[in-house]
Amino acid sequence: MKITDVKATVWEWRDIPPTRYHRTATNKNRFNSQLALIRILTDEGIEGHAFLGTALGGAMNDAASLVKRYKPMLMGENPLARERIWQRMSVWAMGGTMRVIGALDVALWDLAGKAAGVPVHELMGTFRESVPAYASSAVLDTPQDYAEEAVKFKELGWAAYKIHPPAIPEEDIKVCKAVREAVGDDFRVMLDACWAYDYPNALRVGRAVEELGFYWYEDPLPADDLYSYGKLKQVLGIPLMATEMPMLGPKSYAPWIMNKATDYLRGDVAIKGGLTSCLKTAHLAESFQMNYEVHHGGNSLNNVAGLHLIMAIPNCELFEVLLPDEAQKHGLVQDIVVDSNGLVHAPQGPGLSVEIDFELIERNKLAEY
Repeated sequence: MKITDVKATVWEWRDIPPTRYHRTATNKNRFNSQLALIRILTDEGIEGHAFLGTALGGAMNDAASLVKRYKPMLMGENPLARERIWQRMSVWAMGGTMRVIGALDVALWDLAGKAAGVPVHELMGTFRESVPAYASSAVLDTPQDYAEEAVKFKELGWAAYKIHPPAIPEEDIKVCKAVREAVGDDFRVMLDACWAYDYPNALRVGRAVEELGFYWYEDPLPADDLYSYGKLKQVLGIPLMATEMPMLGPKSYAPWIMNKATDYLRGDVAIKGGLTSCLKTAHLAESFQMNYEVHHGGNSLNNVAGLHLIMAIPNCELFEVLLPDEAQKHGLVQDIVVDSNGLVHAPQGPGLSVEIDFELIERNKLAEY
C-alpha cells in the first residue's frame, strides 16, 4: 500500500460562544474559526482522516503549510510505516509545526486501523474499555458560578471537576474554597492555573489547594521555569502536573523527569506530534511510575484520538472534557458521550471509529489544498 495524495479541506466553524481559559485570552462576542479535514489517500482506496485547528486557533495557515511542506514527504510512502514517517517529519519540528505533524500522524493511525479492521486502541494494545470523565471549566465570573457548575457535574456522576481560575491568586483561592465547600470532601477537584503565577504565588495557592485536598495542581508556573517547579515540588505534597507545553516531542520530557520537577506528565495529540509521539511518552512515564494524563485535543477528532490512547495505556486516570461543549465539539455526527455513570467508553469500529459530518464540512467549505 502506498500514499497517493494528501488533502486538506478548510471549513468555517460558525457562531462559537465567548470563551476564556486564561486572563490573557478572551472573546467577548460570538465568533467564527476554521477547522481543516486532513485526508491521506492510498492506492488501495483506504483513507485516513484527522482534524486540524481549534475554536481559538483557526486552521487556514496550518492546512496550507501541511500540503506544501509535508505532503512531499508522504507521497509514495507506505502509510503503515508510521515510525519512519514520524521521525522524518519531526527532525526540525517545534512550535506550530507540531500541530501539523500531529494531524498527519493521527490520520495515519486512523488509516492503519481501517486497513486492519480494528480500532486504533487495539493497534496500540487495548488496556481497558472505559475511563472516568472529568469536567474542565472555562474562566467563570464568580466563585459561586464555579461551585454551581462543580455540583452539577458531581450530581451527573462525573469523576471530577477541574478549575481554570481567573489567575489572580487571592481570587483563585476563593474559587477553590467555594468549590470544595459546595462538593464536599469526597469529590475530586483539580486546579489548572495555566502558567499564571510566579514562585511565591504558586507556593501560596499550592498550599491552599493542598489543604483543601485537591487531587492535582496543574501548570502554576511559566512552562519553561523548570527550576521553580523543582523547588515547588520539594515543598508541596499535592501532585504537580506540568509539561503541557512546550510544543515538542518525547525528548522534551527528559529534563522534567531527571530534575524531578513534576509528578505527572501531560500529553496532547495536537501539540506533541500525534499519537506516535504521545504513546512513546506514555510508556516513558510508566517506566518512572508517573501518570501520563491526556489533555483535551482542541477539536472533536483529536479528542477521539486521545480517547483511543487512554484506552491503550494504564497510567492515565481520567478523560478531560473541556467546557463549554459549543466551543469544543464540532464536525462529527456523534461526538463522545459521557454515560450516566460518568464513564466514556472505548470506540469499537475500525480506525478512529467515528462518523465525520462531511455534509457540514462541504456546506461551510472555505478552501481546499
